Amino acid sequence: MEQNYGYIHSIESFGTVDGPGIRFVIFFQGCPMRCLYCHNPDSWKPQQGERVSTDELLERYARNKEFMKDGGITATGGEPMLQLPFLTELFTKAHERGIHTCLDTSGICFSPEQPQNVEKLMTVTDLVMLDIKHIDNDVHQRLTGHSNRNILAFAEFLAAHQVPLWIRHVVVPDWTDNPQDLRRLGFFIGGLRSLKALDILPYHDMGKAKYAALGMDYPLGDTPPLPQEAAVQAREEIMYGIRQRLRKG
Repeated sequence: MEQNYGYIHSIESFGTVDGPGIRFVIFFQGCPMRCLYCHNPDSWKPQQGERVSTDELLERYARNKEFMKDGGITATGGEPMLQLPFLTELFTKAHERGIHTCLDTSGICFSPEQPQNVEKLMTVTDLVMLDIKHIDNDVHQRLTGHSNRNILAFAEFLAAHQVPLWIRHVVVPDWTDNPQDLRRLGFFIGGLRSLKALDILPYHDMGKAKYAALGMDYPLGDTPPLPQEAAVQAREEIMYGIRQRLRKG
C-alpha cells in the first residue's frame, strides 16, 4: 500500500507534558494560525522540515517504546491536522500496534460543514488536547489571525462523539486573563460531556530568542511572564464558569 509522507519540525522522545505518561512527541510542520505568543514561528511554513513516512516514525517510536511508561504518541505542532491524511495514517497504524494516540491541536482545520473529514481520525484518536485561545471571537481574531468558530465547533463535535478531551488555555497578561472571559470559557467547556481535564498554561517569553534569531519582531514585546498566582486565579475563574454551566444542566 502506498504510504503518505509528511513534514515534521522535530521529535521529543521523552515528553512528559503532552498527554498521559511518557510520550513520543512529534511536532508537525505547518500552521495556519499566527498566535501572538507562539514560541515556534519556525514551524509555521508547510512542507518544510524533515520529510518522513509513517513507518519511519513508528520505527523511531519502537526504538524508545520501553521507556514510554503509560504513554504513547502525541502529535503536536505546528498544527497536525494541516496534514490530515498523513496524521490519520500514522494514528491508524499506531492503534493497530496498541499505541495510545494523543492529538494536541488548535482545531482550526476542522470544518463544521464537512465533519466527515475527521471522523476516521477520531476513531483512532484516544485523546484530544484542544487549545482554546480565547472565547471571544473578536479578541481571538486579533490574537491569532483567525475566528474561533471552527475551534468551538470542533470541541462540540468531540463531545458529541465522546472523544476524551483535555482543554488547554494559555493565560497571557492583558490578552487572555480577563475574569469575565475566563468565566465565559468555563461556561462553554462545562457543556462538553467528554471533558476530562483542564490545563492552564502560564504565558512565558522564552520564544523571544527564537524570533531574534529568525530576524523577526516579537509581537508581544516586553509582556512579562505570567506569575504562578495569576495562573491559579485564572483557573479558579474558569472553574467558576464550569460550575455555573453544570448547575444549569
